[in-house]
Amino acid sequence: MFKAYGLYSHIRANRLRSALLLAGFVALLLALMFSFSLLFEAFASGEEPFDVILARAEADFRINWWVGAAASGVWFAIAWMFHQRMIDYATGARAVSRAESPRLYNLLENLCISRGVPIPALQILESDALNAYASGLKEGEYKIAVTRGLLVALTDAEIEAVLAHELTHIRNRDVQVMVVATIFAGVFGFVADLFFRNWDFPFGFSPHRPSTREDDRRESGAGLAIVIALVIIALSWGASVLIRLALSRSREYLADAGSVELTKNPDAMISALRKIEAHSAMPAMPSRMRAFFIESPARVQESGWFSTHPSVDERVRALVDFAGGHDVAVSAPETFPVEDGQADGAFPPDGAPGFLPPDGRHPLDPPQRGPWG
Repeated sequence: MFKAYGLYSHIRANRLRSALLLAGFVALLLALMFSFSLLFEAFASGEEPFDVILARAEADFRINWWVGAAASGVWFAIAWMFHQRMIDYATGARAVSRAESPRLYNLLENLCISRGVPIPALQILESDALNAYASGLKEGEYKIAVTRGLLVALTDAEIEAVLAHELTHIRNRDVQVMVVATIFAGVFGFVADLFFRNWDFPFGFSPHRPSTREDDRRESGAGLAIVIALVIIALSWGASVLIRLALSRSREYLADAGSVELTKNPDAMISALRKIEAHSAMPAMPSRMRAFFIESPARVQESGWFSTHPSVDERVRALVDFAGGHDVAVSAPETFPVEDGQADGAFPPDGAPGFLPPDGRHPLDPPQRGPWG
């Protein structure tokens, strides 16, 4: 159903997957609301059997579902208004001016002019890691942030590919999708935390204390109803996390393809990913921010359904198969000092001590080759 046979069919397939995954959040939210109705009727019941409690919960849900929807709407509104402040606080990104980083501004400007799109604001993360992300929800608020290490270790063509990747996230409204996914996951995470960690359950159903004789009074139907409600809450939280991670993975393929579309240089995207691959780690970065970066800043890369990104090998394979790129092997990055006047990581003229070898090429540049590898 979703098999892709070319670069653009690959993009369309991922968009369809994302739409279906977002619809899954709505289904999970309805399930969560029903679990609240089930809990309420279980605690309010006497010795009624389970089928009576279930019928009452269904009636409550049909009448009062809008209350849960309204509460979720308030949650969304607050998170939507303050998300950028939260992101900046979590990452420590700061604005950078053209005077501070002319190289970065020029590369981004060229990309935006070529497609007639407004230029996002630029930010810098003072980190030796190699990473970048995009943020913002609407025109005039979009931002692209890159680490200092990325500017030092990557060539202009590779930085341009990374900027094009993040610009594609903005053009495809991926940032909005990920903010929505993060807010949804936050709703389920908050409820799960409330029920399984902080709330002292009545009638002996708390996981933090042993059962009492109250359990015997409620074992007829209420106990089963409460157990089912808690299972729904737990499964909803787990599924919301998996959906958020799946959305993040699918977005990265789209952005890699968009980078190639903008730069017409799949090799630059591939070599940038290879350099970033082993040096994206940012141990202090909050876990909720991992999905926003071009590569997971987790110390240990997750795998499978629990990963925020497809592996670099998978992304490179897609660029080779669908965009005609060529995989390259790159050497491990070294630490290059940033001298006065080189705040944006630009390198001095060829042969300057501590920066470039006599041939003028950066030590991390892939081997030179012809246009077909």
